[in-house]
Amino acid sequence: MDKTIKKVKRIEGSLRVPSDKSISHRSIILSSLAEGESVIKNFLKAGDTITTLNTYRKLGVEIQEKDSVIYVKGKGLEGLNEPQDVLDMGNSGTTTRLTLGVLSGQDFFAALTGDDSLRKRPMKRVTKPLTEMGAKIDGRKESNNLPIAIRGGKLEGITYFNEKMSAQVKSAILLAGLYAKGTTQVTEPIISRDHTEKMLKWMEANIQTEFTTQGYTVKISQTDRLKPIHIDVPADPSSAAFFAAAAAIVPKSEIVLKDVLVNPTRDGFFRKLKEMGAEISYINKRDEAGEIVADVVVKYNDLQGVKVEKEEVPSMIDELPLLAIVATQAEGETIITGAHELRVKESDRIKAVVENFKRLGLEIQELEDGMIVKGKQKVKGGTVDSYKDHRIAMGFAVLGLVSEEGITIKDADCVYISYPDFFKHLEKVSK
Repeated sequence: MDKTIKKVKRIEGSLRVPSDKSISHRSIILSSLAEGESVIKNFLKAGDTITTLNTYRKLGVEIQEKDSVIYVKGKGLEGLNEPQDVLDMGNSGTTTRLTLGVLSGQDFFAALTGDDSLRKRPMKRVTKPLTEMGAKIDGRKESNNLPIAIRGGKLEGITYFNEKMSAQVKSAILLAGLYAKGTTQVTEPIISRDHTEKMLKWMEANIQTEFTTQGYTVKISQTDRLKPIHIDVPADPSSAAFFAAAAAIVPKSEIVLKDVLVNPTRDGFFRKLKEMGAEISYINKRDEAGEIVADVVVKYNDLQGVKVEKEEVPSMIDELPLLAIVATQAEGETIITGAHELRVKESDRIKAVVENFKRLGLEIQELEDGMIVKGKQKVKGGTVDSYKDHRIAMGFAVLGLVSEEGITIKDADCVYISYPDFFKHLEKVSK
């Protein structure tokens, strides 16, 4: 499905974007390993998270929905069943990598595959440390690409330096660490999103976190049981970012984004947008099961170009293509570096942004680990390719709001991966 987005006068209103994808994934995975029934309110129903839900059903977990609430009857750490067929991970890197961590602790065989995009994404970053812990793993290209086969059990704790600062890598190792003899330790130079360790702590796993001279360290040791959880999943900051960006670049705009997760490992985009000059405030700030939640108010203002450097990247990695789009409307250059990880997302997101800018006649310089965007550019319009990547599709929809002739996005239905109602919500706040 192609979709054309045209210029609007302003963005206005109040919106509760879909619930957080990262926490939705983890709520199903961890509650499946708990003993007793977990209750999950406001679970995100989107392509990737439904993949997680279906995967754990195939592993023998009873998961029911009643009145939009998910009930998970946890099987305990040792209670999962060997799947009868290959597990299809769809497009979800999170489901794949975290589930490999879980399966490393199970004394049975499983095989995982995925769609064309997922089968190209790097898995050695998790299969290598999990193999070091004792899991038997084999797959394409030395276990770097799906399909991957795994037989778990009898794990030993390891000490691992998470150089790429990947939350998925950290989470996979920590989940395997629940089963491993001794202590499993993961250190990263800059803290990546920390939802797994927050949730595990809440569920009374044997886990500790600390900041040291080396960076951020998590230690976990073999755990007998996880207690069930009751969680109201907050709104996804990555989804909210698109509407914050729209309000920041369309004159006379103001929007209130309700119940947004503003965990410091996830709200880097809002902080950077504020640095650019947008008026942003957090109101009604509160604690939700160990996570910080707030209503985010965004008002239009003149924007200035900024620099994004390596240490800032983990807290806004998914929003960097969107930041490049916002930068076209700011005064001066915006320079993004240290973001090589964008090359191995659902698409090569650096190349996707650069190629689409060229299609629209916009100036951009591609860097190996980022991009340089010229500011104050007039956007005439044209056709762009989503590369079947939900964040690329939604990002260029935002740019369409300030285009002279509208922007048509090819394969725009890929937004289903994380935000099925995105275009409906965009229409709702467009005036």
